Amino acid sequence: MTLSALLSFYARRSIRPYRLRTVSFEQCRRTLHLLDQSDAHGADSNPAYDFVRRHLGPNERQTKEMLNKLGLKTLDELIEKTVPSGIKYRGTMNIPEALSEHRALKEIEGIAMQNEVWRSYIGLGYNDCIIPPVIQRNLFENPGWYTQYTPYQAELSQGRLESLLNYQTAVSDITALPYANASLLDEGTAAGEAIAMCFRHTKRPRMFLSDQLHPHVIEVARTRAHGFRTEIEVLPVDKMDFSKKDVAGVIFQYPDTTGNISDPSNLIARAKEHGTVVICGSDLLALCLLKPPGEMNVDICYGNSQRLGVPLGFGGPHAAFFSCAEPFKRDLPGRLIGLTIDSHGAKAYRLALQTREQHIRQEKATSNICTAQALLANMVAMYCLYHGRQGLRNIAIKIHILTCDLAESVKAGGHSIKNEIFFDTLKVKPNMSVDEIKQRAKEKRINLRYYDNGSIGISLDETMNESDVTDLKWIFNVENTITSDTVIDPRDFGNLTRRSRFLNAEIFNKYRSETKLMRYMKHLENKDLSLVHSMIPLGSCTMKLNASAELIPCSWAHFNRIHPFSPSSQWKGYAKLINDLDQYLCEITGYDKISFQPNSGAQGEYAGLRVIRAYHEHRGEPQRQVVLIPISAHGTNFASATMAGLKIEKIQLDKTGAVDMKHLKQLAEKFKDTLACGIVTYPSTSGVFEETVRELCDIVHHYGGQIYLDGANMNAQVGLCRPGDYGSDVSHLNLHKTFCIPHGGGGPGMGPIGVKKHLVSFLPNHPLLDKDSEFNPKHSFGPVSSAPFGSASILPIPWMYIRMMGAAGLRRATETAILNANYIAKRLESSYKVLFRGTNGFAAHEFIIDVSRFKERANIEAVDIAKRLQDYGFHAPTVSWPVSGSLMIEPTESEDKDELDRFCDALIEIRKEISQIESGAYDKKNNPLKNAPHSQHVFLHEKWLLPYSLQKAVFPIDFVTPDNKFWPSCGRVNDVYGDKNLKCRVD
Repeated sequence: MTLSALLSFYARRSIRPYRLRTVSFEQCRRTLHLLDQSDAHGADSNPAYDFVRRHLGPNERQTKEMLNKLGLKTLDELIEKTVPSGIKYRGTMNIPEALSEHRALKEIEGIAMQNEVWRSYIGLGYNDCIIPPVIQRNLFENPGWYTQYTPYQAELSQGRLESLLNYQTAVSDITALPYANASLLDEGTAAGEAIAMCFRHTKRPRMFLSDQLHPHVIEVARTRAHGFRTEIEVLPVDKMDFSKKDVAGVIFQYPDTTGNISDPSNLIARAKEHGTVVICGSDLLALCLLKPPGEMNVDICYGNSQRLGVPLGFGGPHAAFFSCAEPFKRDLPGRLIGLTIDSHGAKAYRLALQTREQHIRQEKATSNICTAQALLANMVAMYCLYHGRQGLRNIAIKIHILTCDLAESVKAGGHSIKNEIFFDTLKVKPNMSVDEIKQRAKEKRINLRYYDNGSIGISLDETMNESDVTDLKWIFNVENTITSDTVIDPRDFGNLTRRSRFLNAEIFNKYRSETKLMRYMKHLENKDLSLVHSMIPLGSCTMKLNASAELIPCSWAHFNRIHPFSPSSQWKGYAKLINDLDQYLCEITGYDKISFQPNSGAQGEYAGLRVIRAYHEHRGEPQRQVVLIPISAHGTNFASATMAGLKIEKIQLDKTGAVDMKHLKQLAEKFKDTLACGIVTYPSTSGVFEETVRELCDIVHHYGGQIYLDGANMNAQVGLCRPGDYGSDVSHLNLHKTFCIPHGGGGPGMGPIGVKKHLVSFLPNHPLLDKDSEFNPKHSFGPVSSAPFGSASILPIPWMYIRMMGAAGLRRATETAILNANYIAKRLESSYKVLFRGTNGFAAHEFIIDVSRFKERANIEAVDIAKRLQDYGFHAPTVSWPVSGSLMIEPTESEDKDELDRFCDALIEIRKEISQIESGAYDKKNNPLKNAPHSQHVFLHEKWLLPYSLQKAVFPIDFVTPDNKFWPSCGRVNDVYGDKNLKCRVD
C-alpha cells in the first residue's frame, strides 16, 4: 500500500484531525465589545458585572440576618472576636484593583498571546494530541464533571467511579498487568512511588536506573529516593550487577528516552534471578504495537497518559498511569477503584483498599497522595472508549509510518539515525551544524530536542500529517523523495511485536459515534452530585465556586499547546502569569518567594519539608531530622514527613482541641539538638484560630527548628492574617481550595510553596531549565515534579480569581466564609454538640459537631448521618476526622443563606429521626438512617416493608420534591465485600 493510501486509511479509521478547540480571541473581543456597548459608563462601574458580588453567596440582607443570629452587628465585629489580635494583618494587600469578568479575560488574553505556539516535537514524555471535541465540551469544560471532590461518598459518585474503573481497565489491558490505580500526579513522581514500593518490599539499600530514562524522571526519582536513604545508581543496563542481592529495584524505559526499542528480557531475567523488582517506564500508545511489560515479567509499569487526549498544557495537569503485578496490589499508591455490591445486591463502585492511604494510616501509608488527576484520567478513559483498540492502533500505526518516512529521508540525506528499532522518536546525528538546524527549525516554528553531544531528537505525534514531515525534512536539508506512490514499510518489531488483544470489554466497543459517547458521558454525569446540585460542605476541602470566567482561559491554545521544555522565549506569557501570581501570593501570605512546581497539596508538603532539610544540611546540621506534628494533623502531614526522611514525634492536644503547649515545650527541649521543624495547620483542624500560634512558632525557632504551616485552611486567613508575619517559614497553598481551581472529582490540584527569604535558595529546581534561570535556585534539593512549573495550564484560574476579587474582595470572601460557618454552628448547636470554639465562642471557617454519643443511645454512627444526608440532597461533611465520631463542616463563602438553611434544616430533621430511634419509635437496626441512602431501587419492591413511610424515606423534608430530588444511584455500598472480593477492572 502506498504512503498516501496508508495515511488516508488510518486517518479514516481514527478521527478527523481537530486540534483542541480554541476559544477565538476575536470572538472574545466581539463579546467584550458588546458588553462595553451595554453600559456607556463602562462595565466596571456597572454592578451587573461586579464579580465579587457574583462569587459571594449571601447578599447584604442575608449577611445582616446571619450576623443578627450571632448577636453581632458587623462583619468587622465577627472578625474582631474570631481572629487573635496578635496576628491580625492591619495593612492593605498590594494587589491590583478588582476587574470585571470581561476585563479580566481581556487582560489575560494579552498575557496568553505572549506565548508562542510552535509545533513541538521534543518528546520526553509529552506529545501533542487531538482532543475529541465531544470530550472537551462534555467533560473537560463541564462543571458536572469538574466540581466534585474525591469520591469518598460512593453512592453519590457512581458515574466518575465507573469512568475511573474504565481508565484502570485501559491501563491494565495496555500494560498487561492486572492492577492499575486511578492516576498519579506525573511520570516523575510515579517513578518515585515505584521506588518507594521497592524499598518497602525488599528493604534493600540500592536502586538501579537506566541512563536511558528521561532526564527529568531520573532527577525526580533521585529526589524521592533521598527520603528512603536509598542509593540511586544511573548506568547502562548492560553494566548492572545484581549478584550482591542488595538492589531493591531496577527501572528501564521502553521505548527509551532516545526512542530506541531494545529487548529487555535479559535485564529482566538477571534482575529476577537475584530478587530485584523490575520497573518499566513506558508509553501507552507505543504499547498498542509493542509487546507489553506484563508479558515480559515486569512487576510495575508507569508513565504519562497525556498523549491519549489531554493537552500539553506547559506540563500539566496530566494523569500518570501506574500498574503492577498481583503481589504488589496492596502497596499501590493513590486511589484504587473497585467493584462491590450495594444494599440491594446490585453492582456498585467504590474506593478500594483505603486502609493503604494517608487519611487512615498516616505515616504508615503507602503514599502521601491525596489529590491525584481524576479529571484527566476520565478524559483518557473517554478517549479510549471513543477510539477503541483498533482506533488506538490506527493512530499508533499512522505515527509510526510517518516516523519511518522521516527516518528514510533523513538517512538518505547523509544524516545518521542512531535508532535501530523505533516507534515514534528518532535520535539523529546530523551532517550539518546544529546552529543551522536550529535556524531552519526557527523559520518553520518547530521545536526539536537538542542533545549536549550535538545529536537531534525528533518525536512525532497524532496531530502530524505529511506536510509536517516535509517541514522536518526541509530542516535537515533533505529532499522529500517520498511520493504518493512510494511504499513505506513500517519497522518490524520482531519478537517485541504485540500479539495480544486489549480493550476487549464491551464498554470499549460501544461508543464510536459522538451521539453515543455524549449520552454515555451525560449518563455518568447524572449519577454524581456536584456543585451544580448543592453545596458540598466537606471540612478542610473548601468546595467553593469555580467561576466560568476563571476556567475559560484553560481552553485556549496559547496556554494549552505549549511544551514544558520549549525555549523560554516561547513562554513569556507563562513567565508573566507566574511572576504575577508570585507577587500576589507573597502579598497574601507574607512570604518572600513562591515555587509553583508541586502539583498537589501533599507534594507541596513534601517539597516544603525537603526545603527545611536542605536548609539544615547547608548550615552543617544534617542531624536535624525530628518533626513535631499535632495528633490532629492532616494525614498527608505524617505521610509527607515520612517520605522526606523525617522522624515523627506527635504533639498531644488540650481539652479545647488546641496544641498542648506544655507538651510541645517538652518535646522541643527533648529534641533540641535534632529538631528540624514543627508542622502546624492554621486555623487548626479543630476549626479554631489558636491564640498561641505565635508562641508555638517562637518555641520551635528557639530550639533551632523551622515552622511548616499546612496551608489547607488558608481560606480563613486571606486578608486577615499572614503566616509569614506570625512566624511560619514555609507553607503550601492549595490552589484547588482557596484559589478556585476545581477539584475535578479527585484532581487536578496544585500545591505551590511559599518561603521566607532565608529558604529561597533551597526551593525546587529543574534539570531542563537553563542553569542560570531565575527558577533554578542555587542550593536546591532537586525537582519534585516532571515539569518545571507543575500543572501550569491551570494557573490562569487563581490569576483570574485574584484579579477579579482584588484585595477588598479577597478579604470579604474570607470574612463571609467565617460568617457562614458560624451561622451554621449557631443553628445546629441546639441539636448537636459543637466541639471546639475560640476564646470568644466563635469558630473559624469550619467547625466540628460531635455525633459519637448517638452510638450508644441509638446505634447511629457518623457514617449513618452521612448516608442519610444523601436522601436530603446533600453531600456529607468530612466524616470522623480529625475526631472519631464527628462531622467537620465547611460551607465556604459561595453559598447563600437559603442553601445554608436547607443544609441546617436537613441535619436538624435527621436529629429528630435519631430521637425517634432513641425513644423506640424506630428500631435501632431498621430505620431511615441505617437503611440510607434510599435509591430508586426502593420503587422496585412490590410491597413497602420498611417500618416508615416511602415519603419519609425519599422525600424526608419539604424542600426535597419530585421536581428537584437528586437520587443516589445505588444503595449503601458494601465496603467489606469489596475489599474481600477485590476486583479493579472491567472484564
